[in-house]
Amino acid sequence: MNTNTSPLAQMESAAAAGKLSAAAAANIRKWLEEPYLGEYAPQVAEHLAAGKWAELEEAFWTTVPFGTGGRRGRMYPIGCNAINQRTIGETAQGLADYVKDVARPPSAVPGNQGQPGAAAPHSCAIAYDTRRRSRQFAEICAEIMVEAGFQVHFLDGFRSTPELSFTVRYYQCDCGIIITASHNPPSDNAAKVYGPSGGQFIPPHDAASIERMRQVTFVKRTPLADALADGRVSYCQEEVDAAFIRAVLAQSVPGPRDIKILYSPLHGVGASAVMPVLSEAGFREVEIFAPHAAPDGDFPNVPNHVANPENPAVFDSMIEHALQNGAELILATDPDCDRLGCAVRRSLEPEAPWVTLTGNQLGALLADFLLDARRTAGTLTPEHYVVKTLVTTELIRRVADHYGVQTFGDLHVGFKWIGAEMDARGPERFVFGTEESYGFLAGDHVRDKDAAVASLLTAELAARLKSEGKTLYQRLDELFLQHGCFSEGQINLRMPGEKGMEEMRSLMSGLRARPPCCLGGMKVAGVRDYLKLEPKGDLVIFDLEARGNYVAVRPSGTEPKVKIYLFACDPPSAVGDLESTKAAQAERIKAIGDDLRASSGT
Repeated sequence: MNTNTSPLAQMESAAAAGKLSAAAAANIRKWLEEPYLGEYAPQVAEHLAAGKWAELEEAFWTTVPFGTGGRRGRMYPIGCNAINQRTIGETAQGLADYVKDVARPPSAVPGNQGQPGAAAPHSCAIAYDTRRRSRQFAEICAEIMVEAGFQVHFLDGFRSTPELSFTVRYYQCDCGIIITASHNPPSDNAAKVYGPSGGQFIPPHDAASIERMRQVTFVKRTPLADALADGRVSYCQEEVDAAFIRAVLAQSVPGPRDIKILYSPLHGVGASAVMPVLSEAGFREVEIFAPHAAPDGDFPNVPNHVANPENPAVFDSMIEHALQNGAELILATDPDCDRLGCAVRRSLEPEAPWVTLTGNQLGALLADFLLDARRTAGTLTPEHYVVKTLVTTELIRRVADHYGVQTFGDLHVGFKWIGAEMDARGPERFVFGTEESYGFLAGDHVRDKDAAVASLLTAELAARLKSEGKTLYQRLDELFLQHGCFSEGQINLRMPGEKGMEEMRSLMSGLRARPPCCLGGMKVAGVRDYLKLEPKGDLVIFDLEARGNYVAVRPSGTEPKVKIYLFACDPPSAVGDLESTKAAQAERIKAIGDDLRASSGT
């Protein structure tokens, strides 16, 4: 590479030679020429001089998107398709601009629990997780919000996503930001953005706020030290921690507490929420799994460094430890502590094998537990309701029907829709919300999934069942015998980069234009295309001729992949030997998945 050639000439030469796409070249030109991006131009020029074409293409071929859980992507110091100081800054600046233009004043937000902060016209809550650069990005967001005229309530130290949602409501904030990429790989980070309800933005505010973020040019900041000195940024974690834990404990169900628990925060923030909640609720035998205890954004001691409780392999080392120390329940929360996974023994016999429960299975168990508790207390009415998404098991609906309460289940993926449904239907009648990806909520203290309250309820249910001589696994079997046997599977098709984006569009359009006629030996009886249905979204469901058996396909909102959800169901009358039914359903799900992949060319 001729270092005497100008950076623009180097870029144009590389584009002409096919080393950079037209889209990447256009974005690189902007980062070299625009005054508001001037501080990054030297780094871009260094990359061009060094011929780092792959890095430049990845960082500039598009703009890092806003998905189900915020603006999420790989961290890299430059580029519009990366999480860095600039893209985080655009997010916070655009949020501040949008809120000042359209948001209601804090006093107009219904249902909040705390008192307004300082006399600033607007306020924002900010938190961060254990990932690399999370604290730095959070400070940048605070500096931007202060410069824009906001009072900032800052949770100093690693805190959970649900606690951020709670903080927004507690201080009656206009908005909130948490820096976290949830269960994504260590390379990633994100800014999750929240509105005044404590939930993520829904239409029309989601698209409108994103458009303001895209329009950002200059990002303006006030030094954090100055803002702390004059009170425009206040550290609020002590007050909020205590209030949040009280709110979670308000969902506690009385009963036995005699159970030995092994808990893992998977190197994330969970110990700040789960441990005090379990302790205050009366659980005396709770051990933090030492290899996963240290806050570490590289997630060194989990398989492939991906701290996702949806992955059964995450529990392997914990199960080995439980066999040695006699633990009876294993809980694991993802790095920002909004998702919960668990492992249990098939029975109380000491030699019984351990199994992991899926999000669908644990959701059904918790729904049944909460509804039974309310019915026993005499507080359950037909006006009470549970909420789930379109790709969450219909066993939830069967359980709710049994207790005579309503189910609202036509929601797209993303807990923001569950939070919005709570506010639309009335949070005072809300019992439980759940989605298949290990997200659960009881109570109205937040408008997002909360692994702290889910951990509390799971521990309480497990302890109650132990007192009855049963485990969670055995109770699940009872639900299957009562309501029908339900099984689920999932296929994730990774499609990264610009080519992957084209492949995703092609896959979805192909399934819509040429839907399969038969899957797993069953005819496709109907197609639900939610681009044409309400609520609108990029989701296609193929209903099979055997009722309750279906397939859902959607692009992920958080990662470059297409997710395929597979559902098998047999009514109680068709369930003879339960283990044989489960085995047959597993084969059915595999056959359905194989046929779908073959018909779609994947």
